Amino acid sequence: MSGLRVAVYTVPPVPCVDHLSHQQNTTWSPETCTLVFSTNEAVLIDTGITIDQNKDLIKWIETTAPGRKLSYIYITHGHADHFLGLPQLLQRFPEAQPVATEGTVRHIEQQISEPYFSSTWVAFFPGNQLYTPQQLPKPLPKDNKFVLGDQWIFEAIECGHSDTFDSTILWVPDLRLAVCGDVVYGNVHQMLFEANSPEKRKEWIRAVERVEALHPAYVVPGHRNADEMDGVWHLGSTKKYIQDFIDLLEKKPKSTTELYSAMLERHPDRFNPMVLGWGCAGAYMSGEVPSAS
Repeated sequence: MSGLRVAVYTVPPVPCVDHLSHQQNTTWSPETCTLVFSTNEAVLIDTGITIDQNKDLIKWIETTAPGRKLSYIYITHGHADHFLGLPQLLQRFPEAQPVATEGTVRHIEQQISEPYFSSTWVAFFPGNQLYTPQQLPKPLPKDNKFVLGDQWIFEAIECGHSDTFDSTILWVPDLRLAVCGDVVYGNVHQMLFEANSPEKRKEWIRAVERVEALHPAYVVPGHRNADEMDGVWHLGSTKKYIQDFIDLLEKKPKSTTELYSAMLERHPDRFNPMVLGWGCAGAYMSGEVPSAS
């Protein structure tokens, strides 16, 4: 029996300004923060976005694993919605070591650089919603592993391109737990804006298959609704969403609107179609969709 336990916090949806496609009344998708803990220590995987979200995350950590030392905060990939809470968490838990792969650290450097940070993330969440300045995690050693309590191994597995480049999952073999960041999604629309070529979308499918090859017992998607369980079925549904997008593109839709409508017809129950709109726009911008309307 492993001495580890795991709990998952769902950061709720939050209103955002969609400065990419200018849709109205838009929200950011819910996302997960995973806490793996022993009787003495804990590891947090990913953070929330806004100051208020991360205040609530800190309260949840204190309630879920009271008295534990938060030893590590692992960031799965470079999209800022997964690391913007780092400075707040380190202020509350100064002993924690923020860590990520070298590829993720490089991506985070780009995300927090100016003018990109202000023109992108502050534009999404204006009005002093974001904690600044940001803080970089430290790169993991070459084997991409760290150890909790001198006995439990945590391994970052590099998966290539998923909804962005240099994506990773965190594998906890003692629990057969895969904390997947944005390699795997729950029942929310997947962000295909950066997976804007046939090669990148196929690479995303291969990334999911790399998780499948671990034969996990538990799979935590990076974005999912609060009432969803964390299970292996998310692997197949993530691949199906990408394959449906591929199949519809092969039919040569006449516009981004046609592609968007066809995907909504196949996935009517997924949360947050704003993100689907970005993916359709990405296909148009790359030239796969011949015209826009």
